[in-house]
Amino acid sequence: QVQLVESGGGLVQPGGSLRLSCETSGFALDHYAIGWFRQAPGKEREGVLCINYSHESTSYIDSVKGRFTISRDNAKNTVYLQMNSLKPEDTAVYYCATGLYWCPRPLPMTSEYDIWGQGTQVTVSS
Repeated sequence: QVQLVESGGGLVQPGGSLRLSCETSGFALDHYAIGWFRQAPGKEREGVLCINYSHESTSYIDSVKGRFTISRDNAKNTVYLQMNSLKPEDTAVYYCATGLYWCPRPLPMTSEYDIWGQGTQVTVSS
């Protein structure tokens, strides 16, 4: 059974850091791209970062460049989203997704991903 499970969310003060994990199972992670998405209340889901099987990453939001990084450890079947210098506007439910071999460019092509995790809440507040 193909499954993605996010973890690592929580409440953090502005300027703080979190590392989200996307643990995968049921498929060969090293063949697929993994995307991280987020959805804030009342807003559409948006692509944040994506990483190819070759570890090449693509960023979709200018506001996270230089603050968020994506990485993968195929041996652990896990993809990470390191988030630094967090801001209140980063508050959202964060999801990982797969189903593509390559990260779409220049747009995240959210609808092309067919396997999603359940999401993890990130709240940035003082």
